[in-house]
Amino acid sequence: MSLIENVLIIITARGGSKGIPNKNIKLLNNKPLIQYTIEAAREVVKDENICLSTDSTEIVEVARQ
Repeated sequence: MSLIENVLIIITARGGSKGIPNKNIKLLNNKPLIQYTIEAAREVVKDENICLSTDSTEIVEVARQ
């Protein structure tokens, strides 16, 4: 599968949530929820074309792993 070029994917992940606090780093089937979004983006574009926007240092650390 070839990756799309000249496309920027922006993933927005708020740290605070009224419904489920820290939901982006909660585990779902032993993976943080944000990892599913990152993996889906990686199927479409190169890593350098993925931007994570967040107000949480915890989400940044989980995303880096």
